[in-house]
Amino acid sequence: MKISKLVLLFMLIVGCASAQQKPNIVYIICDDLGYGDVQILNPEKGKIPTPKIDAFSKESMTFTDAHSASAVCTPSRYAILTGRYSWRSRLQEGVLRGGDEFEALIDKNLETVPAMLKKAGYNTAAMGKWHLGFNFLDEAGKPYDLYEGKKLLDAPIGAHVPNGPVSRGFDSYIGFHHSASMNTIIKDDKVIDHMAPIKMLQFLGDQATDFIAKESKKNKPFFMYLALNSPHSPVVPSEAWQGKSGMSPYADFVMETDDAVGRVLKALEESGIADNTLVFFTSDNGCSYPVAKGEKLEKEFGHYPSANFRGSKSDIWEGGHRIPFMVRWPGTIEANSKNDKLICQTSLMATCAEIAGVNTSESTGVDSYSILPMLKNKKAKTDYNLVVHHSINGKFSIRNKKWKLELTPGSGGWTNPNDKKARELNLPEIQLYNMKKDEEETTNVYQKYPKVVKKLTAELKQIVENGRTTSGPLQQNDVPVDIYKTASTEEATEH
Repeated sequence: MKISKLVLLFMLIVGCASAQQKPNIVYIICDDLGYGDVQILNPEKGKIPTPKIDAFSKESMTFTDAHSASAVCTPSRYAILTGRYSWRSRLQEGVLRGGDEFEALIDKNLETVPAMLKKAGYNTAAMGKWHLGFNFLDEAGKPYDLYEGKKLLDAPIGAHVPNGPVSRGFDSYIGFHHSASMNTIIKDDKVIDHMAPIKMLQFLGDQATDFIAKESKKNKPFFMYLALNSPHSPVVPSEAWQGKSGMSPYADFVMETDDAVGRVLKALEESGIADNTLVFFTSDNGCSYPVAKGEKLEKEFGHYPSANFRGSKSDIWEGGHRIPFMVRWPGTIEANSKNDKLICQTSLMATCAEIAGVNTSESTGVDSYSILPMLKNKKAKTDYNLVVHHSINGKFSIRNKKWKLELTPGSGGWTNPNDKKARELNLPEIQLYNMKKDEEETTNVYQKYPKVVKKLTAELKQIVENGRTTSGPLQQNDVPVDIYKTASTEEATEH
């Protein structure tokens, strides 16, 4: 009998040790933080101090050619949590707004990263901005009418949220839907409070650090998806941070964002779990140049939010989707290392599946490749031989290691020349850049390399038609996908 008890005790200890061996996973995503807003990534033209993120970079592997799946937020977040490009869904351009945000974008039958990790024994928590669609219902199950013309009203306290994060794989959620409704606080599936946006960043920092402190005492791995509200508009640095930068409210907000990230990292250290926690730090797209008052930052202070890259949030150019991307896992990832290989944020699904030892279905993460081999060895090759970019106006681009083809005459977004202006200037309908020689996208060489244009166009069409980028059975897109948008663009790819 004693032997049996000892055997049972041994099995329990082994089981607990096995559970502990799986790392906690923390995914910190900023809102509209430009590549050049992180000082260590932009040493010559970055003037906003970001000491906490800079220190984190020195403990991490920093990817210098990492990309969001879109140049705006909703589609980027969809791709992160599903491993699937958002243009395969109903969202063909822009973000969820104007009433469309009341319908969940992630299909209830589509596996998400948190749902997958729950199978591996993870506790999954989301905090902050969602912006992937959910509704507000009254006690009778009737949707609230929250639009007064174009004005979005606050959902009342007690409103039920049936199709939010906890219906898409998360065990718990606290946060807000999007920037226009930031003062409506949702906990799990109910509206619990109204809060001034100026308090949100500190509130999310408090929620994250409290969660870490509690989870550190449990013998169970966790996945924490922390979607900060900053430095997106409204630009509302808290009183303690106002004027800190000596530059602008946006610069103050970036500094406060840096501090919020530092608070999370400090909580991991103080809880004694930093060594067994994989931490991702990134942004959902490039800096919003109009919100940041980018021209003033550049001219008066020498700060370039997109570093040397062309464009910013919304654009098909690099400034729209090349983002900060750092990953730390002590003892596994080489500290203070750089990786210049091409990757995309769709990688989270496959990477987490490999780490957690989960076999996913053939319809899961159809555009997701694991970057775990690169995290363990910076010399390992990337599986992202092709990455598809998408602008706010739904314009497509495809990139391989050397070449980037853009199926639009202008920025595809807000930056001049936008597409209308580009056509007025008689600019070519398509753009091709040699990214090895011309990361700034200054010289369009599409006429010089027609074979490259045709090859990349064919590869993009195949990725769309196959319903996936990865190998496996063909999948269906939710709606028809038009990569050209105009007949003139299609014609340009054929000559």
